[in-house]
Amino acid sequence: MRKKIIAGNWKMNKTVSEAEHLANGIKRDLDSEAKVDVVLCPPFTAISAVSQAVSGTQIAVGGQNMHFEASGAYTGEISAEMLREQYCRYVILGHSERRQYFGETDESVNKKAVAALAAGLKPIVCVGETLEEREADKIEDVIRTQINGSLAGLSDADLRTVVVAYEPVWAIGTGKTASPEQAQEVHAFIRKLLVELSGQSTADAVRIQYGGSMKPGNAAELMSKPDIDGGLIGGAALDATSFIGIVKAAIDA
Repeated sequence: MRKKIIAGNWKMNKTVSEAEHLANGIKRDLDSEAKVDVVLCPPFTAISAVSQAVSGTQIAVGGQNMHFEASGAYTGEISAEMLREQYCRYVILGHSERRQYFGETDESVNKKAVAALAAGLKPIVCVGETLEEREADKIEDVIRTQINGSLAGLSDADLRTVVVAYEPVWAIGTGKTASPEQAQEVHAFIRKLLVELSGQSTADAVRIQYGGSMKPGNAAELMSKPDIDGGLIGGAALDATSFIGIVKAAIDA
């Protein structure tokens, strides 16, 4: 059985004090012995405060992005070691918003994944199609290209550490959600691609999250599907009650 994983991507939201307040609310109401992995990914400025707030609990902290170089003249960027020093255990890579607004490619995501793994971070690698690509029946082509490019050259052991997040771009922040059947179909296809990359046992070990307007009202049905191993949560992660509701749905799934 793969352990479910619920990660909150706070995006460019929450000041340090607001982030600390939210983390404390989640910590207070969440069973520290939860049977799922819970990850909070605040803005860089709030990582230290959130790490301190959840210290001593089972809640992990992650970054929303990182550079693939260890250091250098990369103004505004953050390295894997900088994240590790703030007690991060995870990092989101290749989110559709990074791809859309900042020109990230499968090649750059792959470099980041390699660097993250070398530094002891667990990458959450995002893939997903746009509405135009879905309507043009290009879903499998897009996902295959992103998976093969983003995970190129990773060893079996490294792949088992990676979390894949399937995020249909048309469902992110829109209130639209892929039906459980639509989501399961793509998750199963991703697992098939992982079999091709690294064999059945590795593919069976990799956790695949759904990201795209998951909320307490639809989380249980989505995570009841055999290949949906959790969620990468955006808007609903900014409210402690909503986020905890999703975590509890994962526990019961």
